[in-house]
Amino acid sequence: MDLRKRDFLAGLGLTAAGITEALAQAAPKGKDLGAVPPPPPRKIPHRKVTTKNLFKVPNAYPNGVAVTPEGVWVAEQKAAGYGNSGKHEKEAAWLFDWKGNKLKTVMTDSYNTSGFAVGNGHLWMGANGGPQGIYEVDMNGKTVSHRQIPLGPKDNGSGCHGLTWANGKLWIVSNRLRGILRVDPKTWAPEFMIPFTASRWHGSAWDSSHPGGAMWMVTGTSEINRYIRQADGKLHHTTTCGLVKYDATTGQVLETAEFLDGTADAHGLFMHNGKLISCDAGVGPPGFEGTGSPAAGYVFEIVFV
Repeated sequence: MDLRKRDFLAGLGLTAAGITEALAQAAPKGKDLGAVPPPPPRKIPHRKVTTKNLFKVPNAYPNGVAVTPEGVWVAEQKAAGYGNSGKHEKEAAWLFDWKGNKLKTVMTDSYNTSGFAVGNGHLWMGANGGPQGIYEVDMNGKTVSHRQIPLGPKDNGSGCHGLTWANGKLWIVSNRLRGILRVDPKTWAPEFMIPFTASRWHGSAWDSSHPGGAMWMVTGTSEINRYIRQADGKLHHTTTCGLVKYDATTGQVLETAEFLDGTADAHGLFMHNGKLISCDAGVGPPGFEGTGSPAAGYVFEIVFV
């Protein structure tokens, strides 16, 4: 006898409609808690930026920048073995006027400097090589303290790609944590962190124009931004470089920006009189002599278009 599935279910008194009704009756009745669907994703403003060279740092890789009433401070990145060769070469912090005249040189113990800030009368150098960590240096080059980035191993909290001094606090763009960590510079206690997900992260800058403050950070779609000359004769980025602006009290993304093709490769970052100032180190990862950036070695202004 050929007993099909439909005939079998019908023999049990189970039709498709009956099964659906039975399941509905057996399902527990939920309580209406007054939940509402989440709002649609917030549209984040996005702009384009270009760069305007200000002056060139002679014979060096500038990887950090900070502005004080005395002028423009620039931190040197030697990249000599990336601090892993066993040979320690001191790295400089220079003070320039806005025309690029060198006013002061402070030699520091930092390795492969890739984060820089000026605060509380001292220089703060972020070592991205060697023992890594943050070097606090006085204006005569004496190391006041050398401490590892918090929330990591005591002897190696990894490196950083940006430092910002704001309102008596030090903000660290931590490589290992992938976040901008606010630290009390006296107790070295971590207080707050803004996580990020960018493939490349670099210098940070405080923006006091936003209520409660905001933090800008250099971003990119690849760890290193290189340049190639195409058939049109112009230099082109091999990756997309950009900026992101975070609310400093909530970590919410406020806006993003994208560098126009062929512009400078941002490393350090500082906001001065409402304008973002940066520098182009022009140096690639180990094994590369440079990035081919047209603005290598320059301090420049970021211009929104």
